[in-house]
Amino acid sequence: MSERPRVWVSQPLFDDVIARLDEYFEVSATTAVTQHAPEAVAAALREADGALVTLNDPIGAAQIAGATRLRAIANVGVGYNNLDLPALSAAGILATNTPDVLTETTADFGWALMMATARRISEAERWLREGHWQRWSFDSLLGGDVHGSTLGILGMGRIGQAIARRAAGFGMRTLYHNRSRLPEAVERECAAGYVSFDELLGRADHLILVLPYSPQSHHLIDAAALAKMQAQATLTNIARGGIVDENALCDALEQGRLAAAGLDVYEGEPRLNPRLLEQRRVVLTPHIASGSLATRRAMVSLAVDNLIAALGHGPNAGKPPSLLNAGIRD
Repeated sequence: MSERPRVWVSQPLFDDVIARLDEYFEVSATTAVTQHAPEAVAAALREADGALVTLNDPIGAAQIAGATRLRAIANVGVGYNNLDLPALSAAGILATNTPDVLTETTADFGWALMMATARRISEAERWLREGHWQRWSFDSLLGGDVHGSTLGILGMGRIGQAIARRAAGFGMRTLYHNRSRLPEAVERECAAGYVSFDELLGRADHLILVLPYSPQSHHLIDAAALAKMQAQATLTNIARGGIVDENALCDALEQGRLAAAGLDVYEGEPRLNPRLLEQRRVVLTPHIASGSLATRRAMVSLAVDNLIAALGHGPNAGKPPSLLNAGIRD
C-alpha cells in the first residue's frame, strides 16, 4: 500500500472542517496559534506534499528550497502577499486563495469602519468611558455626514463593487479608480463613475482602500497623496497595511489636513506604529474585516477544497476552485 500524501496545517482553524483532509492525507495540524520562525516553516514543508496556511505564514524561496515533495499551498485569505508566487510557480507548486466567500462580509465591515470613522464613534466611546460627559453639548464630537456625500473607492474588485452597491441606500455619489476601468454594465450596476487617481483623492469625502498589495501599491497613500485629499475627508483601509505610509497619515491627522482614519490593517502587523495609538481620530481594529463565524468557516472550507483538488483528489481533482498560478507544471 503506497504512503498517503502528507499535509501540514500551519494554524488551528475549525477542527471539523480540517477533518475533511483526513480522508485523503496524513495531516499534521498546529494546535495553538503560532508565529512560526522561517526555519520552522521550512522544516514543516520539507515533510509535506501540501500545506494549508494563513496570512501569518510567509512562504518564499527559502522556505521551499528543501521541499522536494511539496506540490500545493492553500492560503486561507483572499490576499496572498504572504506567498512568493513567482518562487512557488518556478518550483511547480500550485497556490490557491479563498476569494468570493468573504466579499459581502468584508464589504459590511468596510462600510461599518467608514461610518464609525466619519461619525467619530470610537473616539466618542472612549471620551464617555473616560468620564468626560458631564453635560450635553450642542457641538460635542461633531463628525461628517455619510449620506449625500461622495464615496471614493480605490480598487474596484469584488469587495469594492460590493461596497459601491451599499452606497446607493445612502444617496452617495460613488467614484472609483482601478488599474483598469470596469465594463459599462458593471459601472451602471454599482452606480459608480471612473476617475483618475488624483481626481479620486481630491473629490472623495470618504475614501476606502480595497486594492491588492504589491510593490507598485506600497505606500501609494503617502504624504503627496494625502496632501491631495480634502481636509474634512476620511480614509478607511481594509486592504493591506503597506499601502498606507502610516507616518505620513499621522502627520496629516496631527496637522489637521485629514479629518479621520479607520484602519483594519497595518504595516508590520501585529506590531503597531506607536504614533497610531496616540491619534484620537483613528479607529483601529485588528484585521477582522472578514471575521464573521460563517465567513471564516467558509474560507477554511474553500481552502480545504482547494488543497484536496490540487493534490489530485475529490470531485475537483486537478482543478482547484481558486487557483492563483494556472499554467504551471508539476
